[in-house]
Amino acid sequence: GVGPAAGAAGGGYYAYTFWQERFGPPADFTGSGTAPVQVEIPKNAGLAEMGNLLKKAGVVKSTQAFIDAAGEHPKGKTIQPGVYPMKKEMSAKAAVELMTDPANLNSLTIAEGTRAVKVYEFIDAKLQLDPGTTEDVAKSEADKLGLPDWADDDKNIKDPLEGFLYPARYDIGEKTKPEDVLKQMVARSTQEYEKYDLEGSAEKLGLESPLDVVTVASLVQAEGMTHDDFKKMASVVYNRLKPTNTATNRKIEFDSTFNYLKKQSEIDISTSEIRNNPDPYNTYFHTGLPPGPIGNPGADALNAAKTPDPGAWMFFISIDGKTTEFTKTLAEHEKLVAKFNERRKNADD
Repeated sequence: GVGPAAGAAGGGYYAYTFWQERFGPPADFTGSGTAPVQVEIPKNAGLAEMGNLLKKAGVVKSTQAFIDAAGEHPKGKTIQPGVYPMKKEMSAKAAVELMTDPANLNSLTIAEGTRAVKVYEFIDAKLQLDPGTTEDVAKSEADKLGLPDWADDDKNIKDPLEGFLYPARYDIGEKTKPEDVLKQMVARSTQEYEKYDLEGSAEKLGLESPLDVVTVASLVQAEGMTHDDFKKMASVVYNRLKPTNTATNRKIEFDSTFNYLKKQSEIDISTSEIRNNPDPYNTYFHTGLPPGPIGNPGADALNAAKTPDPGAWMFFISIDGKTTEFTKTLAEHEKLVAKFNERRKNADD
């Protein structure tokens, strides 16, 4: 009798295409694509859903080709949600290659503790705007970006958005404007801050306003070397604020606040310079907290500000630049300072 192969041959072209679709390699474009197109991958999308979205957008020729290519790529299972700058008619392999490189994700990731002025620079760069564009928007639109009513509560605050540009990843689309990104960030902060009952916490901690809790968190974030330091660092802030503090007489004396007002990140600051600068953010000159946050703190710093270590920590120093040692008395602290200076001297010799 006639075998199946002969039958398929007899069916000619149609049988061949049927076989091809059913058993052959899935339909695929070749090359790296033509016109640019943006594709948004939602959270929790599986490969089939991604493939469908790409096919709909004209990027890949078939969902299956995309699934196969992702299966063959070592990072094929790590594709993140977000907005991707794709091209129409790409080979599935090229599409997967592009999407597995996080640098191609049209998003902006803000690290914990980043200062607002840096965030503005990142937004300018990401949206390809002239330097200074986002900062101008932040200044002129500050009261239209959704800040909570307790945000800008001190006339000396340098930037009302400081502390409200929450460290996280933000998606950026083709038509995104600076105010859109800033609004997203402020909304995210407000949402996160609701978890900390800032009003209740402020009262419990003897602070004047919810903003003060964020300010403490920003100090903790700026001065702590690692997340392990944060609770003790918060303890240092609260202990220095106490009326009973005769060691620094209710001055916080954090270099980070001086660096903030100078828009710098210096380690060696001369004593005369830091003791005599009357800027409201200079905690060597003024008692109490600075007028507002000095950066955008993350969850661990916020938790530490809310639940500080109960110890009587008053001083801290990092001898090796990696870990922080905390002490309760000036005498203990001075021993560590001597050790630190010795180590420096030996390093310089």
